[in-house]
Amino acid sequence: MPNEVILIVEDNDLNLYMAKFLLQRAGFKTLEAKDAVNAIAMAKALNPDLILMDINLPGLDGYEATKIIKSISALANIPIVGFTAHAMQDELQKALNGGFVGIISKPLDVDHFADQIAEFLSASEQKIQA
Repeated sequence: MPNEVILIVEDNDLNLYMAKFLLQRAGFKTLEAKDAVNAIAMAKALNPDLILMDINLPGLDGYEATKIIKSISALANIPIVGFTAHAMQDELQKALNGGFVGIISKPLDVDHFADQIAEFLSASEQKIQA
């Protein structure tokens, strides 16, 4: 499955580095944005296979960015996974209602992170083919 392009949207340098490192080690290609405005522009220009979206971004937060991305017909089918330190059950429901396909909690589980991303990609591909 790797070779897919993952857009990582994260304003914390350590979290960004860890996500990028783990995904690249698993064979994924990565793009990075540190805020929602750049993430939206990159998504439009580069059409990634999945977006890993920090929910608590400065300025436009991850929910607002996801709403904008999902409103663009060419991008509407890109799975967006929330990336948050607040992965409580109510946050998961809010994320699902807000257009995310799921959430991954911080700190990252280094042993399973790339597998989680692969599962979100696989589930998304199955929905598109159905």
